[in-house]
Amino acid sequence: MKRLFVFAAAVLMLAALSGCGKKQEMEELQPITMESLSTAPAPAPVPVVPDVKSPAMEVPATKELVPLPPQGPFNPTATDIQTALKNAGFYTGNVDGKIGPKSKKAIEDFQQAHNLKADGKVGPKTWEALSKYLTAPAVPSAKR
Repeated sequence: MKRLFVFAAAVLMLAALSGCGKKQEMEELQPITMESLSTAPAPAPVPVVPDVKSPAMEVPATKELVPLPPQGPFNPTATDIQTALKNAGFYTGNVDGKIGPKSKKAIEDFQQAHNLKADGKVGPKTWEALSKYLTAPAVPSAKR
């Protein structure tokens, strides 16, 4: 135990003494003055490259830029589902953003009509078929 204490003390002394050398080096440095800055060499000029457009960089004026679709699967809201079901003619209730028994029944009816697994859940396959009706004009409430 005594040896460990002596060893730790020796290490601390060496660390303290080695830090003093850095302090002396810092004291030897000269402060920067305006005179020393004015005599410093100027930086090398940056070469100027002429503005040349290559044909590969040009975008044809006839193409219209289209925004990219969102990354990952789209997770529709309850309002989106009810709106699409209403537009498709399968939902007659109010679009309130709550999936209740009427909405579930409408989802199942839609799935049966589109040869999908009628589980009342809007998964990727159901949403792929249903999303087409999200922005479509509403169909009269007569079920297909």
